[in-house]
Amino acid sequence: MSAPYEVRAVEHLGGHRLRLTFADGVTGDVDLSDRFAGPVGPMFEPLLEVDYFAQVVVDEELGTVVWPNGADLAPDVLHAQAMSLA
Repeated sequence: MSAPYEVRAVEHLGGHRLRLTFADGVTGDVDLSDRFAGPVGPMFEPLLEVDYFAQVVVDEELGTVVWPNGADLAPDVLHAQAMSLA
């Protein structure tokens, strides 16, 4: 059984914005611009480039969004952010 905050679908909306659908049926947009506005660690550095950020996919095993270099974000944090903007 999956947790309600696991990501089931992702759509890149431009810039550092994503539309996420979660296991509990919630669909919401998250703007991650602030996260990538300042210094980031080496794993997240490629995501500063919007073209690379747009390569986001859902990793069904992890239940969250990932990028080609293995970077991922905590699904519970994404769920809370999506809920706060709903």
